[in-house]
Amino acid sequence: MTDHATPQSRTSRPAASRAPLTGVIVATTLPYAEDRSAPAGLRPDLDRYAEHCRWLVDSGCHGVGPNGSLGEYSSLTDDERRAVARTAVAAVGRDARVVVGVHGVGSHQARHWAELAAEDGADGVLCLPPTLYRANTGEVVRHFEEVAAVGLPVMVYNNPLDTKVDLTPETLREVAAIDGVVAVKEFSGDVRRVLHIKEQAPGLDVVAGADDLVLEALLMGATGWFAGFPNVFPAACVRLYELARAGRVAEARELYEPLVAAFRWDSRTEFVQAIKRGMDSVGRYGGPCRPPRGPLLPEHRRQLDADMRGAVQALEIWAKAAG
Repeated sequence: MTDHATPQSRTSRPAASRAPLTGVIVATTLPYAEDRSAPAGLRPDLDRYAEHCRWLVDSGCHGVGPNGSLGEYSSLTDDERRAVARTAVAAVGRDARVVVGVHGVGSHQARHWAELAAEDGADGVLCLPPTLYRANTGEVVRHFEEVAAVGLPVMVYNNPLDTKVDLTPETLREVAAIDGVVAVKEFSGDVRRVLHIKEQAPGLDVVAGADDLVLEALLMGATGWFAGFPNVFPAACVRLYELARAGRVAEARELYEPLVAAFRWDSRTEFVQAIKRGMDSVGRYGGPCRPPRGPLLPEHRRQLDADMRGAVQALEIWAKAAG
């Protein structure tokens, strides 16, 4: 296995880009290789992961996000989790942003991961509220204060479906006052939140978090997309983002609508397995997941495969039309 995280490769990047955490940042999947000595017989395949990060950037994506939910961070050992982040930093180099997931049960864990991300050359961090605990507003604010104190730009992550903590626009008004909090990944599923957040916290970048609402969010003023399905077809997703940001609505809809059936899997419980299978179906390597995630049920596989066929066929027609 190649060492993708040597000190030289980390320090060859600028200290930490202060560019906004916007654009198409891909919540990267993590490939595994069989290894009897590793948890569940699977170890992170860092060679494949480095190639995947590089491919995403070469396909036009503006950044990668290691150690998110899609990257199965909660199934990794501490050593594996850091190695994944270092691999992304080394693979991307100066060419794109690396926004490392630093989610933790408490603020001391999240701050620890943010400190390591800063040491390893990340450009920013993505952070949920305290996981496994339904924190109140004051506790949420203190949690993000600890993470932001590290000095990297922070994108807070609103995912009330999984955390049971809703970063409402009113809560985000308080969170946005923290020095270093620059963006929110919005995954409530309510597109009305975009304008409401912009009203309550006008200095905060709103980043679309759900693939099946991305066009709606971008048209309402979101400035980024922290995305799942660009793992499968990055170039088309970048083009969709560009069209939406340019206000070319008819062209954006023509590209988006045939993809939405596949994109909906990004908002389902089985989103990790689904996106990995989507990668397999287009000739990329997705591969298995670690427990607790198991294989897709047969009925899920059939529906996903049908949705992917529709998306691929539509993209082939779109590519021909685009010349």
